[in-house]
Amino acid sequence: MKKIVAITLSMLLFASCSGSSDESSSSIDGPVTLTLLAHDSFTPSEGIFDAFTAETGITVNIVRSGDAGELVSKAALTSGNPEGDVLWGVDNTLLSRALDADMFESYQTPNLAFMNESLMRNIPGHEVTPVDTGDVCINYDIAWFAENNIAPPMTLDALINSPYANLLVLPSAITSSPGLAFFLATVAEFGEDGWQDYWKALRENGVLVVDGWTQAYSTEFSGSSGKGERPIVVSYSSSPAAEVLFADPPTDVAPTGVAPLTCFEQIEYAGILRGTKHKAEAQLLIDYLTGTTFQSDLPLTQFVFPVHADATIPESFTRYISRPERALTIEYNVIAENRAVWLDEWSTIVFK
Repeated sequence: MKKIVAITLSMLLFASCSGSSDESSSSIDGPVTLTLLAHDSFTPSEGIFDAFTAETGITVNIVRSGDAGELVSKAALTSGNPEGDVLWGVDNTLLSRALDADMFESYQTPNLAFMNESLMRNIPGHEVTPVDTGDVCINYDIAWFAENNIAPPMTLDALINSPYANLLVLPSAITSSPGLAFFLATVAEFGEDGWQDYWKALRENGVLVVDGWTQAYSTEFSGSSGKGERPIVVSYSSSPAAEVLFADPPTDVAPTGVAPLTCFEQIEYAGILRGTKHKAEAQLLIDYLTGTTFQSDLPLTQFVFPVHADATIPESFTRYISRPERALTIEYNVIAENRAVWLDEWSTIVFK
C-alpha cells in the first residue's frame, strides 16, 4: 500500500513539475494577466482589450514607461528577465538597440498576410511585428506665422536661416524616438559627412532641445494647448488631425501645419519579451494587436496609420494629414552600425 502511495505521489510530483515548465503557463494558477509595456503616448480606447479577454480569458495590464527611447532602454536592461510580457512602441529608429540587446522572442502572426511586405524589411527574423506607421515632421503654428508675416519653413535647410532663429523646439535624439527620427532625417538629407555642419548651424540659430516629445509639443510649442513661445516643433504628420479632433471649443480648421519635405518614415513594432512566462498567451496578444479590431482603433487614438490592410481609416483622420510622397529614411543596418557614434557626435555638437 505504501509503495502504491509513493508511486502515486511521484507521478503527481512529476506531472506538477512538467506543468510548471509549460511555456503558456495558463494552467492551475488561474487566469493569465499579461503585462503590456508601452510608451506614454500609447492611449488606446478604453475597453479595447475587453473583446480579447472575453475570447481568450487573458487580461491585459498596460504599464507605461516614458518616451519610446526610455521604454526601450529600460527593457534592454532587463533582457531575458523582463518586467512585462509584450512591448509596444519600439520603432525603426530604435530597433537596432533593441535587437542588439536580444530583447524579443521571434514570432510570425498570421496577420502578416494582410501587411505590405515592405514593412518586414528590417526584421527578417520576425523578432518584432509591425503595428503602425507614421511620419515625424516639422510642424508649425499657422496663426503665428500669419500674424508675423513670415512664411513657415518648408524644408530642413530653411530652419538654419535667420528668420527662424530661436523658433524651433525639438526632443532630444538620445531620449526621444521622434527626436531620433528627426536627427536621422538630417543625416538622410545632408549625408553622413554633412549633418554635423547642419546641426552646428541649428545650434547657432537658437534651437531648443528638451528631453521628450510631450515637453516639446505640449509645453514649448505655441500651436498646442500649452501655448509655449516657439512656433516650430518636431512632431508627426498626423498632429494637425489630433489638434482638430481634440479642440475645445470644436473646430474644423487645423491650427497647425506640416512641412512634408522634412518627414522621416516611422514604423512602430510590438514584440514578445524574451523570458516571458506566458509565451503562448503573448502570441495571442500580438495577433490581437495586429487584427482589425485593434488596428481600426489606432487612427483616432494613436494618430498613426494601421498596418492591417482591412483596418478602417476614418476620413476625419486623413482629412488633415499631409503625408510625404516619399519620406526620408535610413536603412536599419546603417542605423545599427552608426547610431552610437552619431549620437555621441550629435551630443557634443548640440550641448557644447
